[in-house]
Amino acid sequence: GGSVKAEKMPEGEKTRQCKQEEHQLQKEEEEEGLIEFYNSYQELFQFFCSNTTIHGAIRLVCSKKNKMKTAFWSVLFFLTFGLMYWQFGILYREYFSYPVNLNLNLNSDRLTFPAVTLCTLNPYRYSAIREELDKLDQITHKTLLDLYDYNMSLPQSDWSTLSTQKRSSRSLLHHVQRHPLRRQKRENLVNLPENSPSVDKNDWKIGFVLCSENGKDCFHQAYSSGVDAVREWYSFHYINILAQVPDAKALDESDFENFIYSCRFNEATCDKANYTHFHHPLYGNCYTFNDNSSNLWTSSLPGINNGLSLVVRTEQNDFIPLLSTVTGARVMVHDQNEPAFMDDGGFNVRPGIETSISMRKEMTVRLGGSYSDCTEDGSDVPVQNLYSSRYTEQVCIRSCFQLNMVERCGCAYYFYPLPKGAEYCDYTKHISWGYCYYKLLAEFKADVLGCFHKCRKPCKMTEYQLSAGYSRWPSAVSENWVFYVLSQQNKYNITSKRNGVAKVNIFFEEWNYKTNGESPAFTVVTLLSQLGNQWSLWFGSSVLSVMELAELILDFIAITFILFFRWFRSRQNLSPPGPSPNSHDNTAFQDEAPALSAPHRFTVEAVVTTLPSYNSLEPCGPSREGQVGHE
Repeated sequence: GGSVKAEKMPEGEKTRQCKQEEHQLQKEEEEEGLIEFYNSYQELFQFFCSNTTIHGAIRLVCSKKNKMKTAFWSVLFFLTFGLMYWQFGILYREYFSYPVNLNLNLNSDRLTFPAVTLCTLNPYRYSAIREELDKLDQITHKTLLDLYDYNMSLPQSDWSTLSTQKRSSRSLLHHVQRHPLRRQKRENLVNLPENSPSVDKNDWKIGFVLCSENGKDCFHQAYSSGVDAVREWYSFHYINILAQVPDAKALDESDFENFIYSCRFNEATCDKANYTHFHHPLYGNCYTFNDNSSNLWTSSLPGINNGLSLVVRTEQNDFIPLLSTVTGARVMVHDQNEPAFMDDGGFNVRPGIETSISMRKEMTVRLGGSYSDCTEDGSDVPVQNLYSSRYTEQVCIRSCFQLNMVERCGCAYYFYPLPKGAEYCDYTKHISWGYCYYKLLAEFKADVLGCFHKCRKPCKMTEYQLSAGYSRWPSAVSENWVFYVLSQQNKYNITSKRNGVAKVNIFFEEWNYKTNGESPAFTVVTLLSQLGNQWSLWFGSSVLSVMELAELILDFIAITFILFFRWFRSRQNLSPPGPSPNSHDNTAFQDEAPALSAPHRFTVEAVVTTLPSYNSLEPCGPSREGQVGHE
């Protein structure tokens, strides 16, 4: 047999090499620690629960040897989390509902006096349409005679002038006959004959029928009250007459001195620069005081002596008695640059009475945007403003109806402003406009047109709260000299003393005015404060604890990506590898291995010297000799 003595590495060199390898491994571990993540989810949660400042999390680790305690604290911990986030949901829902706080402020200052509109309640017979109105009165006289056996007295007219207007009279008669005022049985008496003894006059409704242009569809406008039916029927034809005069609204036949006997503000006499005039089809001549924005009145002191005082004539003239059934005057208080809608906000002044109206100013400021659907100036409202005034809700609603009227009926309603390119409804040009109007009005009131939905409230509003007191004026002991002076100075013809005049006082009750404002009830600061309170209540933690939780989430995501990446690499390593560049050298080495079994060709030195990496595989420690025997 033979023996071969393996080459031995010096002890000092081997020790030095081992230390270098340990240093290299330690260095690699330190470098890898900068980007190293946890090896598993368990390691991540164990580290988090052991080091977090969130109360209760440590109990998940320290009691891990007791499964019952671990389960109890796990359920309690996550239940607490669930309750906390349930409270978070409530807070977020309240925040995104945008609640507001109502702030009430009382301010004291000199107040700008509002605009005051006063109407005569006597629709005026314009000279341009007087003959048409006289003919309408004749037709109405015959109608009342047929329906009620009432012989209505007609106003004095020059009937000789009617002969020159035969064509227009025949035209008016033709259209009135197309829409006659007639009786209609009540619904429960429709099947009974007209001459039935069980049918009384009170069992009839009065109204008129409006049909479409082809006559196939008709709209029955019926009233339980004959007075309402006559006024509505007369007003319908009256509007048609007004619409035939192109510039009827521009006609100025006012008689200020014959209506306003006395006008004083703050103990000073009013003049023509303090009022403007317009004519309302139903309320007659109207005068608006303090509407000039360049020279507005201001109240120096509150009280009846520091406001507006008017003495007005309330004697009922027989201008158009079928339209005007009320004696007195109509008053409305409104803000400047706002139209006076007398049928909505006005009230009547009684003849022979002094009406004292005290005012309280009230301003409302709403939050826009997400807090309410109010509008700043109406520019974001999908309705064109037809009035030459600022946006108000009533302005928008009336503009919306008028625009729908023009679109559906082909003409505009006379009571509202005229849109560009349109003309007022007149049955000489638009035969079936009445049918279209009343059908549209029913849809408007039912909000089928969507006007009440489209027109939003303004974010800033000024309103005046009114309260009135009444007393007899003039008194019984002073009425003689009062009426005598009025007859001398104002040429007042005394026909009915008690019903002839009235006095109106409008003044501020006090300087204080109320402002109703809104402020956000739930701001971002409030939300964060409430969230912090809930977090502290359930976990007794701070903002840094929230950052720890955020770090846990980020680490969880990072570990998920790392584990997925490792799984993906391991799947690639399991696939069959291709030929390696070193496979040729290994094959040559394996081919030489059988040659070692031949004793005559075995050379230890040659093999060892060609594989220096074998020395590195030896363990660091005391060296030992290895004998290799070969038989």
